[in-house]
Amino acid sequence: MLGKIVIANRGEIALRILRACRELGIKAVAVHSEADRDLMHVRLADEHVCIGPASSKESYLNVPAIISAAEVTDAVAIHPGYGFLSENADFAERVNKSGFIFIGPRPETIRLMGDKVSAIEAMKKAGIPCLPGSDGPLGDDYDENLRIAKRIGFPIIIKAAGGGGGRGMRVVHSEAALHSSITLTRGEAAAAFNNDMIYMEKFLENPRHIEFQLMADSYGNCVHLVERDCSTQRRHQKVIEEAPAPGISEEKRQRMGKRCVQACKELGYLGAGTFEFLYQDGEFYFIEMNTRVQVEHPVTEMITGFDIVKEQLRIAGGEALSIRQENVKITGHAIECRINAEDPTNFMPSPGLIEQFHMPGGPGIRVETHIYNGYRVPPYYDSMIGKLIAHGDTRESAIARMRTALNEMVIGGIKCNIPLLLDIINDKAFQEGSQNIHYLEKKLGTKH
Repeated sequence: MLGKIVIANRGEIALRILRACRELGIKAVAVHSEADRDLMHVRLADEHVCIGPASSKESYLNVPAIISAAEVTDAVAIHPGYGFLSENADFAERVNKSGFIFIGPRPETIRLMGDKVSAIEAMKKAGIPCLPGSDGPLGDDYDENLRIAKRIGFPIIIKAAGGGGGRGMRVVHSEAALHSSITLTRGEAAAAFNNDMIYMEKFLENPRHIEFQLMADSYGNCVHLVERDCSTQRRHQKVIEEAPAPGISEEKRQRMGKRCVQACKELGYLGAGTFEFLYQDGEFYFIEMNTRVQVEHPVTEMITGFDIVKEQLRIAGGEALSIRQENVKITGHAIECRINAEDPTNFMPSPGLIEQFHMPGGPGIRVETHIYNGYRVPPYYDSMIGKLIAHGDTRESAIARMRTALNEMVIGGIKCNIPLLLDIINDKAFQEGSQNIHYLEKKLGTKH
């Protein structure tokens, strides 16, 4: 087992990792920016090291500073959480070459999956269904690109090979818009990801976003922890997630889960990973793989009773998986709402002082947050300040518990998105489980 690790992140995920360390008897070092001295995990960690100013570039993305923090505290491993450097293959490589354990997949796997073109090629070889597409990067030959688009069939979507988080993509509905869309997306990709490689895929009109959670060790063992539905999203950013996905049969679940397990084994995958799919007309289509712990991992933990973060730590420490596929059982239903410090009508960030905070409770309620009375939400980072998770015997029970918990939750002094979340939870379309990835934006467009 690992003796001491550096938590190279902030906010609720850093606190989540710290709690897992406590349970396993691992000492934890919190690294933080100058703006994050008062974070809860910094206060509770065994040691803490300031790694730079408020700017992410100078702190949480400062690779030499993070590795130096591991050196001066005699840590043996670094957990990147999610976001920041968590899917940066160069960082993982630097960590390993500096003599530390990167708590995540091998650098070459991160690099392979980080390039969407190479990821799709790898998935096709592994037998994972993919969308009809360009089967590689697009060149500059307009006639050839038009031929590819016609073969796929409009509408199509142009994507950046190095993209993620909903950035670097553009939907094209006609031949007339193709050339300009390719040019614009290529320029955006170069500016945002320092990689102008782009590719083309079929654009599905009404898909759901469904993902499978995988865990793999260094001994060739791998399991899937069933699926999550992340279709309730705005501008490709998830707002509400749930598990299991409504309407997915056990036969489809096991069939796709087994394919994902096999793909992980062929990749030599290590640690926690998530296969993301678009799902339409009963078929799954691979879109990307996230080589890290997901924001929405708690809903999987709630329905399986399996601690994903603790297992990450165990695997990094050289242990074999503590669970077999036949032991993975679904118990009830879980829903997660992301709590953001933002105006619920115009989505502008709302940093500031938390003047009042009351956490909801009751059966089946879990809160993951780093905020507290008197905490000041800084303006420098992502607006998510917590996650509220509700578990029930049925989806209807989980929704009812979530409604009660959202009504109980009090965050005073700043604006937050609780009114929007309540609006979604009370919406008939959501309650029926019929939402697709366009549901929320259509709802907001109608309402606002």
